[in-house]
Amino acid sequence: MSLLETHNLTAHYGDFQALFGVDITLEEAETVAIIGANGAGKTTLMRSIAGVLRNAAEAVTYDGRPVGAQPADEIMAQGVAMVPEGRKLFPSLSVEENLLIGTYGRKKSGHWTLNTVYDLFPILRERRNSPGTALSGGQQQMVAIGRALMSNPRVLLCDEISLGLAPVVIKDIYAAVPAIKAAGASLVVVEQDIAQAMAVADRVYCMMEGRITLSGTPESLSREAIHDAYFGAAA
Repeated sequence: MSLLETHNLTAHYGDFQALFGVDITLEEAETVAIIGANGAGKTTLMRSIAGVLRNAAEAVTYDGRPVGAQPADEIMAQGVAMVPEGRKLFPSLSVEENLLIGTYGRKKSGHWTLNTVYDLFPILRERRNSPGTALSGGQQQMVAIGRALMSNPRVLLCDEISLGLAPVVIKDIYAAVPAIKAAGASLVVVEQDIAQAMAVADRVYCMMEGRITLSGTPESLSREAIHDAYFGAAA
């Protein structure tokens, strides 16, 4: 039994269908990358898993339980946290206050506290009293990741965490992944950067137009197969 699964998952925005029968799995202590171009359905998939978009109960299972129909706060309380695209920090709150938001609704304690988040991202300790939106883009992303970790999740959903950041900053962000996994979290990482996704993931799914077009381990997928799955095979 996988830790997280989707089963024939669909999603709609009004009359527009964004996902078509998506099946993915996430195992314990695994990092899965979801790649694809803009509009492929990656963020919709993450929002569906997190409960932001509701679905049939059996369309998403977590730890063997159907959770597809549950709201986001209930799913988060069970151990699934999301780092949203665009970070979504509260501009009126300090760095530390933004981090503490992540503890609301948490049912049990665990590895992640303010101190362990500050150990993971030392710059945040220095900036703890600064407004969250006064930080650089990379530092804001660290706050968003830390906020999600404060709920001590078993599953961490990371939606486009490298978007708009300089390569050296992206390297620093992804350097935290081993420590996050060592503390007990499994990760689903949405990435447009194929090379970064292949470097961090145990398995990769490629999406195009709301469907899974390719899956496998980074070692098993050729550059040509990924290109065709990402952009569509040439006629």
